[in-house]
Amino acid sequence: MRLSSLCYLEQDGRYLMLYRNKKQNDINQGKWLGIGGKFENGETPEECMLREVKEETGLSIIRYSYRGLVTFVQEGQETEYMHLFTADQWEGVSATCTEGTLAWIKKEEVFQLELWEGDKVFFRLLEQRREYFSLKLYYIGEKLVDVICYPE
Repeated sequence: MRLSSLCYLEQDGRYLMLYRNKKQNDINQGKWLGIGGKFENGETPEECMLREVKEETGLSIIRYSYRGLVTFVQEGQETEYMHLFTADQWEGVSATCTEGTLAWIKKEEVFQLELWEGDKVFFRLLEQRREYFSLKLYYIGEKLVDVICYPE
């Protein structure tokens, strides 16, 4: 199994997002994502998120919320458990990201981007201001075939 954390920085009705366009053989190539990545040995979900945001953006998160757990089940892949956060306070100066292009995207324009179908599901839950949710997303290739959400 794989463990990861993902964070959406929120400011003025926009999310800071990463367009994955710099890594070779990247399953996320050409997609827009939040800021995050895989756990390092011994990390908590929060430690992973704080480290990944700092590495990818140069920013240090001051205030964040744990929003949910997303379980990705994909044919032929290890199951991934992704811890989802949002943040609305940070400090520092934004840096260039080695994994893609960072951009502030208006929340109402997010669904026009090239996203994984499952990301659209959790964006809707974030829009609803759900305090916590757990999603199970089943993929065959890049096609989302089933979604289970707790609580319903």
